[in-house]
Amino acid sequence: MARKFFVGGNFKMNGTIQSIKDIVKNLNDAQLDPNVEVVIAPPALYLLLVREHLREGIEVAAQNVFDKPNGAFTGEISVSQLKDSNITWTILGHSERRTILGESDEVVASKTKFASEGGIGVIWCCGESLEERESGKTVSVIEKQLAAVSAQIKDWKNIVIAYEPIWAIGTGKVATAQQAQEVHEAIRKWLKANVSDEVAEQTRILYGGSVNGKNCKDLAKEKDIDGFLVGGASLKPEFVEIINSKQ
Repeated sequence: MARKFFVGGNFKMNGTIQSIKDIVKNLNDAQLDPNVEVVIAPPALYLLLVREHLREGIEVAAQNVFDKPNGAFTGEISVSQLKDSNITWTILGHSERRTILGESDEVVASKTKFASEGGIGVIWCCGESLEERESGKTVSVIEKQLAAVSAQIKDWKNIVIAYEPIWAIGTGKVATAQQAQEVHEAIRKWLKANVSDEVAEQTRILYGGSVNGKNCKDLAKEKDIDGFLVGGASLKPEFVEIINSKQ
């Protein structure tokens, strides 16, 4: 069965009530490819605003979630609170969480286990730094990240993988379609060897890293690229072009 193309928009720490309402209106009014699953991730403060105004058929993601059910965890959001608010996805393991906030592979894996077992879809991110790529360690770095999450996950049906080379996030540098395809293929091979043929075949692997309206069509042609996790361009009208990149 063909994997359904998936496009996520990560707003990061950007937006105001008005600008986010404008983004939502643009998506509501747009002709979007019905064969693409679309999820947008505004800052936590605006999750309910977006869910209230966004049309059916587009889902909403948190940019983080905690791995405890409730309690004295100031500043965190629980899986049950997301579900109570009809927020059906979360982004976990983004390089900015890993590098700026010090989240280890094990912390990311624990959050991923808790969210996915709780019925929330997870956009699980992995990727290498420029230094790691230049020293030929790209695949080994990603395999280590995959091994950490695989050690805690039994069921992969709620998980989408996003390959985001750190050196291409917000820099304007983009992995070539061939570079991205090579890593996506390596991820799928790892899943086949270490999880199962079924998970390798069914799990969607997204590319993230300065995706925009100009480069999305070439990237979307690659056989192991099943969609995108979009940063800055998800705040702009060209996000619609990226969603429709398979047309």
